[in-house]
Amino acid sequence: MKNTRTWVMLGVAVVCGLLAVLLAAQWLTRQSSRGIERIVVAATDISLGQRLTSDLVKLVDWPASSTPPGAHKDITALDGRVLRTSLLRGEAVIDAKLAPLGTTGGLSAVIGEGRRAMTVRVNDVIGVAGFALPGNYVDILVNTQRDNDNDSVRDRQISKIVLERILVLAVAQDVGRDETKPRVVNAVTLEVTPEQAEKLDLARSVGSLSLVLRNQMDPQAASTEGAMKSSLLDERAVLPSQNKVANHSVSTTLNKKQSRQVVNAKKTAVATTEGQQTPETKAPPIATPAVNNADAVSEISKQVATTKAAEVSAVESNRIPEKKIEPVATPAANAAAPIPQLFCVGVINGLRNSTECY
Repeated sequence: MKNTRTWVMLGVAVVCGLLAVLLAAQWLTRQSSRGIERIVVAATDISLGQRLTSDLVKLVDWPASSTPPGAHKDITALDGRVLRTSLLRGEAVIDAKLAPLGTTGGLSAVIGEGRRAMTVRVNDVIGVAGFALPGNYVDILVNTQRDNDNDSVRDRQISKIVLERILVLAVAQDVGRDETKPRVVNAVTLEVTPEQAEKLDLARSVGSLSLVLRNQMDPQAASTEGAMKSSLLDERAVLPSQNKVANHSVSTTLNKKQSRQVVNAKKTAVATTEGQQTPETKAPPIATPAVNNADAVSEISKQVATTKAAEVSAVESNRIPEKKIEPVATPAANAAAPIPQLFCVGVINGLRNSTECY
């Protein structure tokens, strides 16, 4: 009896355990079916601009709580659609990565709305050694000649950034953006607006172009005035002597001009004086005294004689040689009208010598 009861209890326990496992499995199955969806993903790596077919996509289970917006659940609805971006294997196919309905494949499907694609010729230097790859952003630099006639010949040549943050759509015939290895090609296709396309075409015709690679995360625009030969050599800073020479030459020119003006003014004043005054200011020798001023001359002669006697006495006392008195003789400009005579004598005052005229 005891063995029978033991076996009965073991059988009941096993049955209850199997029922519990079965019920738990059914419950988990129902719960998992509620949180799982089947969406379309890429079955292999797909390049942008490529048409989708049933061989390139497949359906997989995806957690419903993390299903991306715009995901597709029907493969047939995606047949013939064109990708705007590249897809990796297992990546969900969503509307944001698809071109509009009716779009044909190729590069035109990649161009944004209101944009244009334009190709420029490059080489290993202009193309940044092959690092200007699809998906990167570049600036367009042009080297040309300015048309301003007021500039000197050396200042006409200028290098200037004319376009900024231009998207590279393709290099040669490759539009794939997953490749990071540099490729040296002879042509690069850029995405531009219609206005930028006009500038780019003009810049290509008037000068030489260069691509300047920039950080993809840097949206800030750079405002530059362009580089010329004078700014490149910084001549204002390294050639101060030329400025001094130029200023000296300008000052010399002004001084010469002012000197000529002063000379001309003096000549004019002399001519005016000669026309107004007939007697001349300089006195003739003592030998020809004026007839009309005899009394004045006699008085002056007496004063001179007295002064001379005083000077002789001072010379003898101080033992200083006397300076000879030399008359200042200037011929009269008009002999018919004699003028009073002037007498100049040397005056010795201590150790200083001076000359006084009467």
